[in-house]
Amino acid sequence: MAGFRHISRPLLLPFSVLYGMVVAVRNLLFDKGILPSTRFKLPVISIGNITVGGTGKTPHVEYLIRLLKEDYKIAVLSRGYKRKTKDFMLASVRSDVADVGDEPLQLKLKFPDIPVAVEKNRVKGVKILTDKIHKLNAVILDDAFQHRYIRPGLSILLVDYTRPVFNDILLPAGNLREPRRNSKRADIIIVTKCPGHLSPHEKALFISRLQPTAEQEVYFTRYVYGNPVAVFADKHGQAESFPLKHFYKPGNAVMLVTGIANPEPLKLFLEESVPVHEEMAFPDHHNYDKDDFQRIKKSFKTIEAVNKFILTTEKDAVRIRNSGLADKNLRKVFFYLPVEVKFLAKGEKPFIKQLYKYIKKSGY
Repeated sequence: MAGFRHISRPLLLPFSVLYGMVVAVRNLLFDKGILPSTRFKLPVISIGNITVGGTGKTPHVEYLIRLLKEDYKIAVLSRGYKRKTKDFMLASVRSDVADVGDEPLQLKLKFPDIPVAVEKNRVKGVKILTDKIHKLNAVILDDAFQHRYIRPGLSILLVDYTRPVFNDILLPAGNLREPRRNSKRADIIIVTKCPGHLSPHEKALFISRLQPTAEQEVYFTRYVYGNPVAVFADKHGQAESFPLKHFYKPGNAVMLVTGIANPEPLKLFLEESVPVHEEMAFPDHHNYDKDDFQRIKKSFKTIEAVNKFILTTEKDAVRIRNSGLADKNLRKVFFYLPVEVKFLAKGEKPFIKQLYKYIKKSGY
């Protein structure tokens, strides 16, 4: 889709202008108070973007959960993208992707003690969470930068280092949901998917092109991949894990299967550590069906190696496992790469200080 937009960009530009006008009118209605925007006494932390897909929202939500869960009773609220249900729903470890969406289910499986809810109407969702969860301290809104019916107490905007907003334009010719000047609504900007070694000069140059306001803090994070984990647990309920070097042994081969918006950071990581012999890419949030697994199996069979494995992402693993369509042979070779975010240089301490200051100032 991105390639199509690049080729047909001149033809799509008039539609981007029209889209920009609609977005501008909508934001003006919120800015003037004509459309209502609710602010809660309860700390509400929004995390989102202005770029379509692939800025790293889920790993950053996971970071916030790990950071806050020991000190506060928190909950996560998502719209549940591509779910087939409509009403408010609390996810459980036995939920189906069709009921809550792949990312909320991924969060619930990783943090079973944390309430993860889905509700398109975020105002309604926060109200239900405060009613259902005793002494709730904070709510994390997933992918809510454009959901202006809630005015979060702290808004975190994610900007992809590999797809900078200052080099992009509005949909449908580009990838921006709204003009980059609207990033001024954020309290914090996190530049994601950075190289491991980013010089102070490179940071300063990126920030100067980003043009944050004087009140906005800018932080930089990178991805750190863990050891591959089996997508399917064994008969004892254990998910096997191997060091990454196991997949690099002479005679071994790897196939990469992804269904995410931007697999490039993962591919770059694997280029440095594990040679990929075959690759199959699906659209973001792709629901794997029987034909997909047949295609994967057919491509996998063409690889000549002593031991062969299929690597995928954690988000894909949720959908692949949930489909129930992978046969016994594929189940044995499917592994996912867990990912976490790490702050560059000395950025983590001031970020944590700013986050906790907001929550404490709210009286929680």
